[in-house]
Amino acid sequence: MDVRREYRMGDNVVRALNGLSITFQRGEYWSIMGSSGSGKSTLLNILGCIDRASSGIYRVGGEDVSELDDDDLSDLRSRRLGFVFQSYNLIPQLNVLENILVPLFYQDNPPENSQERALELAERVGLADRLDHRPLQLSGGQQQRVAIARSLINDPDLLLADEATGNLDSKTAQEILDLFDELHAEGKTILLVTHEEEIGNRAQAMLRLKDGQVDSVSGLSATPR
Repeated sequence: MDVRREYRMGDNVVRALNGLSITFQRGEYWSIMGSSGSGKSTLLNILGCIDRASSGIYRVGGEDVSELDDDDLSDLRSRRLGFVFQSYNLIPQLNVLENILVPLFYQDNPPENSQERALELAERVGLADRLDHRPLQLSGGQQQRVAIARSLINDPDLLLADEATGNLDSKTAQEILDLFDELHAEGKTILLVTHEEEIGNRAQAMLRLKDGQVDSVSGLSATPR
């Protein structure tokens, strides 16, 4: 609540987030929209524990993130959060199966069925016949499917997607969005950053940001919760 993120640039202070208060409930599907510089990426980085708020309280499942040290923050990311990026962020030296397993590399005690789960996810996203391929041997859509499978390997509480269809053709983008719909129907909590109205309208609810603040909320609630 009242989350703020400030950056100092010389003598100037840039307020990327300026007192943002909103609650995303388990199982909800939100789109996050706003013009360039509105604070979308900053918000996603804080929600994903990639960045820290300058002030305010951010809780993941009741756990106050601001009180965690860097090691605990890294552990929380690997156990409870999943990420899908516009640029895929796959490791070029690793094959499909290895890329899917990457989040578990950071866990002290990864699940015993990790390999089995990775194989199941690869099959679900249509890449069971590409397990030995490396990212450069895959199309953009296939790389994004690997990224989605990777984001699900730890059965995350929260799935964060940043312009996940931005580099894809319309047909492939539709397939990826259909997969998000399926995941939401299964109970996943999804926050999708996008600049495209058509994509944003697919979500249950929409949060619009302007100058680091809530501009409007539509869908599940007419006001920030």
